[in-house]
Amino acid sequence: MTAPQSQTKSELRKALKKARREHVSAQPDAIRALLFHRPPGALLDNIGPDAVIGLYHAGQAEAPAAGYARHFQELEHALALPAFDGEGADMHFRQFSDAFGETDLEQGPFGMMQPAADAARLVPDVLFVPLVGFTAAGIRLGQGGGHYDKWLAAHPGRIAIGLAWDVQLCDTLPHEPHDIALDAIVTPTRLYGPF
Repeated sequence: MTAPQSQTKSELRKALKKARREHVSAQPDAIRALLFHRPPGALLDNIGPDAVIGLYHAGQAEAPAAGYARHFQELEHALALPAFDGEGADMHFRQFSDAFGETDLEQGPFGMMQPAADAARLVPDVLFVPLVGFTAAGIRLGQGGGHYDKWLAAHPGRIAIGLAWDVQLCDTLPHEPHDIALDAIVTPTRLYGPF
């Protein structure tokens, strides 16, 4: 997608979300179920055996992260999901211990599933992030809350990898100094990066 220079981030998010919804709804369930099961080998080669893996519980039309969660749990990595104590609170990560049954999740303040309030806080070494749009150079357009950019700025040195559908690729995206680029992006057909 080519983003017109006059288009605001809000307008761009709306257009990209629409394209993403249409793309996902056009895929048969059987095909979607086969995607994003295991991270590419090039990424796995750069993830240490003791790394804490941060993931997300995918919302409607987002690239699914559940297969990656199950994969890393089978490798005995500690898993963490984003959590919020309230709508105005900063994002942090809590331990996610049941990637297969998701019995340790509850609905958070933004309607997303997150680990229960009594789950241990963890700091991921490797973070798989959702996105609305991305460029081949690793620029990410998120939901607009800035939660991941703030968290990554406060935790330098973490590996940040986007999960996306191919339709979310943009030639260019608006980029501001506080926006943190991704180290890589995985789509069903390609690995962009490491950068």
